[in-house]
Amino acid sequence: MSDLSVRPATVQDRPTVERLWLMFRHDLSGFMGVLPGPDGTFRGERVDSAFTEAGWAPYLFRRADRPVGFAFVRGLDGPARVLNSFFVVRGARREGIGGTAVREVVLRHPGRWEVAFQYANEPAVRFWRHVAARLAPDAWSEETRPVPGRPDLAPDAWISFVS
Repeated sequence: MSDLSVRPATVQDRPTVERLWLMFRHDLSGFMGVLPGPDGTFRGERVDSAFTEAGWAPYLFRRADRPVGFAFVRGLDGPARVLNSFFVVRGARREGIGGTAVREVVLRHPGRWEVAFQYANEPAVRFWRHVAARLAPDAWSEETRPVPGRPDLAPDAWISFVS
């Protein structure tokens, strides 16, 4: 995909990533039943963490000159990298952008990886299983884990592999 760019997001990219974040959270609200706050936005602590905390890295995906998605990686200073948040805009889905972007992000940080998703998000279930099978054929695992401090939520699904 020659017109796709996957690169670390800069401070100058933050407003673009914040707008993409709202789309991401809006998509997830359909699976999680979360409403925006009184100001019409969703919680943004992960955006803050991705741009300010050690061990985190934000990425921006562009197709030609248009933003089409982002990823937040955490755990870069620990034993496992966690793909904390990952999003591709609806108008760019089903074109291979997501798989290409994941591969490029993972290749920048070799080692053990973990990705969480919710079983209620069926497209995410199919996508992450497909990605794991392509990145680590016969060498990935899937398990459920409770959401820390949130016994009211369904457990998350986690896929693990080594790149």
